[in-house]
Amino acid sequence: MATDFEGKKLVVIGGASGMGLKTAENVIARGGSAVIIGRPGQKLDDATTGLSRAGDAWSIAADLANRDQVAEAQKQLAEDHPDATLLVNAAGFFTPKPFLDHEVADYDAYHDLNRAAFFLIQTAVRAMVAGGRGGALVNVGSMWAHQAIAATPSSAYSMAKAGLHALTHNLAMELAGEGIRVNAVAPAVTRTPLFDKVFPADQLDGAMEQLAGLHPLGRVGTPQDLASAITFLLSPASDWTTGAIVNVDGGFMAGRN
Repeated sequence: MATDFEGKKLVVIGGASGMGLKTAENVIARGGSAVIIGRPGQKLDDATTGLSRAGDAWSIAADLANRDQVAEAQKQLAEDHPDATLLVNAAGFFTPKPFLDHEVADYDAYHDLNRAAFFLIQTAVRAMVAGGRGGALVNVGSMWAHQAIAATPSSAYSMAKAGLHALTHNLAMELAGEGIRVNAVAPAVTRTPLFDKVFPADQLDGAMEQLAGLHPLGRVGTPQDLASAITFLLSPASDWTTGAIVNVDGGFMAGRN
């Protein structure tokens, strides 16, 4: 078994489920440890317990829409995990809605999430720079930040994810001299808990089958599909890659079926 993350600690913002949790599992399986940040509750507790069966894992409970809780999470991160040199920002949700139907709360929900991630990343990076050990960050962006899809109107979501793509480029430039690499993945339709809130439970399987046809490879993605790409971007195997937005999308951006 590969041990390329031996002695490395990963922080995952939004790590209680989906691709964030799978990435934490990958890193622990290859010798590392993980800190997952997520909303307080049983899901976070269960995820941490599951990870702990394979290696060292910790959690930081915070509702990322609550600025006081984010500030407390920053404090915990700085005090308890200044040795983390890997970070994944996988927090997100997706609620397609026509532009004219958006209310202020809809817009704010997406951008509050980016605000939380911005300052949590800043906290982790500050410790990386102080430690002088370099590091690697991966943001989870989106295919919807590249282009609009008529069937899923997503103006505020797309705007927020495009912001993460821009942050990725900016941090890659600013942090290169510190030996910190910054990349992003841009998934298309990926079957994670994110889509559980888009479609009713009795329609989810049918919706995924229908959406599969949009992807040249003929299926929607899985959390492990994305986690494999994210893990690569965190690993020494991608040491000469920074500032990249990697399309992990079943060929969606290559063309149309």
